[in-house]
Amino acid sequence: MIAAAKAFLKRHWPALGLRTILLTVLLAVAAMPVAAAVFLRVYENTLVRQTEVELVSQGAALAATAAAVWPGAAPVATPPDKTRPGYYRPETTAIDLSASPVLPARPPAAVTAEPADAAALAALPALGPVIDETTRTTLASVVVLDRNGRVVRGLGEGRTQRSLPEVASALGGTPRTVLRRQSNFQQRYAFEFLSRASGIRLHHARPIVVQGKVVGVLLLSRSPRALFRGLYEDRGKFLVGLAGLIAVLVVLSGLVSRGITRPIVALSAASREVAAGRGTVPETPSTAAVEIRQLYEDFRAMAEAIARRSRYLRDFAAAVSHEFKTPLAGIGGAVELLQDHGESMKPEERARFLANISADNTRLAQLVTRLLDLARADMARPGVNVAVDVAGAVHRVVDALGGSTLTVEAALPAGLPPVAAPEEAIETVLTVLLVNSRQAGAGRAVIAAEIADDTLILTVSDDGPGVAEADRERLFEPFFTSHRADGGTGLGLPIARSLLAASEGRISLVASKTGARFEVVLPLAAGGG
Repeated sequence: MIAAAKAFLKRHWPALGLRTILLTVLLAVAAMPVAAAVFLRVYENTLVRQTEVELVSQGAALAATAAAVWPGAAPVATPPDKTRPGYYRPETTAIDLSASPVLPARPPAAVTAEPADAAALAALPALGPVIDETTRTTLASVVVLDRNGRVVRGLGEGRTQRSLPEVASALGGTPRTVLRRQSNFQQRYAFEFLSRASGIRLHHARPIVVQGKVVGVLLLSRSPRALFRGLYEDRGKFLVGLAGLIAVLVVLSGLVSRGITRPIVALSAASREVAAGRGTVPETPSTAAVEIRQLYEDFRAMAEAIARRSRYLRDFAAAVSHEFKTPLAGIGGAVELLQDHGESMKPEERARFLANISADNTRLAQLVTRLLDLARADMARPGVNVAVDVAGAVHRVVDALGGSTLTVEAALPAGLPPVAAPEEAIETVLTVLLVNSRQAGAGRAVIAAEIADDTLILTVSDDGPGVAEADRERLFEPFFTSHRADGGTGLGLPIARSLLAASEGRISLVASKTGARFEVVLPLAAGGG
């Protein structure tokens, strides 16, 4: 089910721009207070219940007063025991806007021939002023009924309201509160239609109990407090606040546009231009967010790396073409001569041309092998948890390359820490350097080592003629060699550099009074420093 819903959303989700998404988010955040005001149903229900509590309190006070002034009420002989269990009996609220039924408006009192209760009429002179004083503050409507449900004071005086369910409950000795429609309700403010409590009125019927008997009923009614009346009364302030909120949204939209949207759009356009081979990366906007600025810097670094790689591939392709063209041209020329004049050639001439073809073929095979080595070196990746003993790798290279034409010495201090570079890479790099020394005509080479910070530096120096000043800048370029006649391909040092770069190492030519001197920097293994 969830997978199907996700698939449906993916198929029908609209393509939204960043501006649209950000504006929608801002508007949603701005609308949250309004939505909260509209859907504050819990608070509105609390206001209605508070009105019920106030009616209950007023009815209890008036009922107690009526019981005290009612004819025939016995005087209080002794004060009641307030400490006995059950003395305090708080009444809970019974009205719930979402559950309580809303009855029709209170019907007019019915005509009755039954005379009014004399005791109720006798209590009115004392009870009436108390009712007037309380209703002047609470604004509640109070109707006094006798023990038969006849109205003796208030709306419908002289008629009966005995048929009302709340009155019938009170005559039975149980207070009751109901919700009824207002017959003369008129909307007075704009937001009133949003309130569920608009147009209703609470009616509370409370029995008057004298000596354990119900002698009358107090029927109180009042409209609940309106939830949105305050909003309407302060509508001017709300309009000013809304205008200020819109102004803040405009400012925030501009800030988001200058800090995020516009820089991303500009970077997107620049990426298309760069991909097409034209255009440059724009300057980092000063108003852009920190992450966007970093994105610009990363994109600029990537574009520069791609440009360097493109130049490298272009130059590399040209160099490969040149290196292959020379032996291929020699092979082609020799084959053409043999085809045209092979029968008339002397055996020694034919042997010389065949030897040239063999040499050029060997040259091509060597170039292909070294190109494969360079490709593998470029694709090499650093190992995980590599820890190699440098001394072992150095001694193996010394034993393999030391001989009568080149004496190789290892001047290594004791206790060298392990390095984070593959053993094969170290041996290949040292082999390249020592072979170059032999081809340059050196008779002695020394491999030394020292620790500098978190790296180990291997130094390979010889007593040969050294590197010409003009060749120093091009020394690590592919196919550059000053010993082409000796079979050099010019790929040894580029291979060594790529192998070291894969392990975050490096190689460089350093100044030396005599001969050539190379430094190979290797990172120490974790925990090896």
